[in-house]
Amino acid sequence: MARHQSRGLRLERRTTLTAFATRFIFRRLSAIYCTVFKDPRQATPTMFSVRIQEVPLPTTERDINGLVAWFIETLCLVRKRGEATADLGRAGPVHRLLRDFLFAQPTSSWDAQMLADELALTPASLNHHLARLVESGLVGYTNEGKGWRRYYLRGGSLSNAIEFFSVQTQTIVRQRLALIGTLWTREPLRMALEVPESDPPLLCLGVVEVRPVRGEDENQLSQWMGDFGLLGERPGKEANATSISVQLFEILLARGAPLSLDEAAELVDGPKARLGRILERFRSSGAVERVPRIDRLSIALWTAMLAQHQRRGEDWMLKKGGFQRLLGTKQQSSLLSKLKKGKLTVEDVDDAMKSVEAAEQMLLLNLLGGRLPMGHRMSGEGPEETAKRVTERLDRVLRRMRRVGELVEQLDA
Repeated sequence: MARHQSRGLRLERRTTLTAFATRFIFRRLSAIYCTVFKDPRQATPTMFSVRIQEVPLPTTERDINGLVAWFIETLCLVRKRGEATADLGRAGPVHRLLRDFLFAQPTSSWDAQMLADELALTPASLNHHLARLVESGLVGYTNEGKGWRRYYLRGGSLSNAIEFFSVQTQTIVRQRLALIGTLWTREPLRMALEVPESDPPLLCLGVVEVRPVRGEDENQLSQWMGDFGLLGERPGKEANATSISVQLFEILLARGAPLSLDEAAELVDGPKARLGRILERFRSSGAVERVPRIDRLSIALWTAMLAQHQRRGEDWMLKKGGFQRLLGTKQQSSLLSKLKKGKLTVEDVDDAMKSVEAAEQMLLLNLLGGRLPMGHRMSGEGPEETAKRVTERLDRVLRRMRRVGELVEQLDA
């Protein structure tokens, strides 16, 4: 009997605790709703902030899901997309929010409570997605009256929203790129042969409004790099003014010749693999390019000549190595005689190649099986040219956005 009474008492306590926890959670959720969505006095101006990624145009023009997914990927609205899932992320809340509401009914507006119910999201999750869309400049909201915030597509149509987005993006990027001119001390080094970058990576650029420097460990340049995406998605300690990324970028702003990985490892204390990843991240912004080190062509030729003479001999170098094809008789005999004696130096190669065009030297290096080292440098000879190259690549992404926006409006018409 006593055992049954004790069990009933424990059950009653559990029921009381459960009811208390339920009331507490409900109150907290209600507070979140009122704070985030409802009280107009809590509203603060939203800072424009977006991350733009260059994505090829969709392969189909009649698939609304593919077009919406393209927008999500281009604006980096979802950190991890669902390629591994059966629906390819099409059942995600952002995808449904754009497809079923904002893009499908561009002249309407929706309150946050209704969107949360339709999308089956918690207040915190919905606030996160709506905040990303508002920061991107595509979506706006009103705080009229005492009701919930009402969200809508800016301009009343997707094409108008993209136009608003384009104007803001171009203006902010132009303003932020002006900082490079104040820090630029680089004297451009014109190499004998300027080879353009052959395989530029897809653009990945952050666009954030100008604001005061936040922390004591940051400076104007480190904040600028973080906003532009040069420090990655989660900068962490890289946002410090003395981080490896900031040091590397300062070197590029002052260095005329391209910077190789070996030289970067000597100037900055860091492993080559990490330095290579940082420099490639710089390239994705369009402000930095990777080009062949034409200024080290003589060293590459010297290395290739030594290797091929030891491996294949004089006859191969004359016939298949390009000596007879590209060099004169005196040049051939001078280089081969010193190779036989083992006394060939970089200076000897440099003297022998003075009368040979840089393009022919590149061909000779290719025939000898050599490789020219690559180096990183700012993409323009001056800050204005660098800014122009970044904006040109950005304009290409914006033109694609306009084209995809037109396709979406044609499907909804």
